[in-house]
Amino acid sequence: MAEIASIRRAAVILAAGQGTRMKSPLPKVLHRIGGRTMLDRAIDAAYEVGCERVIVVVGNHSPAVRETATRRVGAENIVTQDPPMGTAHAVNVAREALAGFDGKVIITYADSPLMAAKVLEPVFALEADMAVLGFEAADPAAYGRLVLEGDKLNAIVEMRECTPEQLKIKACNSGVIACDRALLFSLLAEVKNENSKGEYYLTDIVGLARARDLQPRVTMAEENEVLGANGQAELAVIEKVWQNGVRRAFMDNGVHMPAPETVFFSYDTEIAPGVTIEPNVVFGEGVTVDTGAVIRAFSHLEGARVGKGALIGPYARLRLGAEIGKDAHIGNFVEVKNVTIGEGAKANHLSYLGDGSVGAGSNIGAGTIFCNYDGYFKYKTTIGERAFIGSNTSLVAPVTIGDGAMTGSGSVITEDVAPGALAFERAQQIEKTGWSTAFRERKAAEKAAQKGKK
Repeated sequence: MAEIASIRRAAVILAAGQGTRMKSPLPKVLHRIGGRTMLDRAIDAAYEVGCERVIVVVGNHSPAVRETATRRVGAENIVTQDPPMGTAHAVNVAREALAGFDGKVIITYADSPLMAAKVLEPVFALEADMAVLGFEAADPAAYGRLVLEGDKLNAIVEMRECTPEQLKIKACNSGVIACDRALLFSLLAEVKNENSKGEYYLTDIVGLARARDLQPRVTMAEENEVLGANGQAELAVIEKVWQNGVRRAFMDNGVHMPAPETVFFSYDTEIAPGVTIEPNVVFGEGVTVDTGAVIRAFSHLEGARVGKGALIGPYARLRLGAEIGKDAHIGNFVEVKNVTIGEGAKANHLSYLGDGSVGAGSNIGAGTIFCNYDGYFKYKTTIGERAFIGSNTSLVAPVTIGDGAMTGSGSVITEDVAPGALAFERAQQIEKTGWSTAFRERKAAEKAAQKGKK
């Protein structure tokens, strides 16, 4: 095993498909699973399994795919398949990019986002002239079939080319193949397009290897690990599989979810043991939740950090830059964006807190608004410790409320408030005795008169 581990590794990721069945202006491989594009997931897996070179095969039809791949692997590792002439042709266009590489190459697919490093590692680790990743399909349908003798592979037969007997085989081809770089491109040079589609099939290299008295072997994966997405329905199935796996992992690690099927995570969500997540919660990218926190129902979090023992929701929204301190409360219909909430501070009802900070132990009354934007620039609101912000207060930034200060309900605060002071801004209340009674009587008479004329 030590010798195997020392063999250099590279990957060729096929990402040149048109993706027409997605029926979307977004290229197929840029659709997301758990908030991460399928292409990024394929590249992640290649690096995580130890590939020092990652080549991405793209088409000329999608500049966005090229841009994404270039950002991840560098322009020198992008090759173009134009025109598309089958999977063997797609891999063969990587020949020059890997000309100086001495090691094993694995071929993977940008539209199979569940092929993580743990799925690819057994393919590299298999001691064989050529390693193929297979799976047993509940419904083989249109998959290519693996003609096996034990784990020895005699042939891969595309569904269109299968005999009636071969169609009964449930061992199917995932498309993933690994072998020595020199052998791979030597075999590809012999592939012909004498088939019903007139394409160059990558699977033909198995038969060509057998003809050289080489022995391909197969390692099997679970069907859910090799699912590919060609349309929106398949994408949704893969999302469900991925979410279920993440949910189970969090629960196994001590996260309590009474209705896990209603909670949705992102690829980088971090939840500590001892957290409770109520039903219908969505985690976008960049969320970390510390132990003892409770995320109540119908909350949405993205780009936020939630401290130990904090209470979020129900119906709360935490946006990018929200930093919620230990034991703080963010309640129903409160939105927090780019604000640090100190330990034990509370904003329990119907508020918008954008750009600023709230000191430890402060209380934000219902209806409070941080007026942070003048149409051109954003400004900060700074609230000290143990401050009390009265209900329906508008804090016009930039403004600072000192430690222990208070604002009167209904105030529009435009100037700094000193520590320990009370600030309020209201017009004088005027009362007109009997005015409401007289108004109601007059209007009731007018309405009755109109009805009498009909």
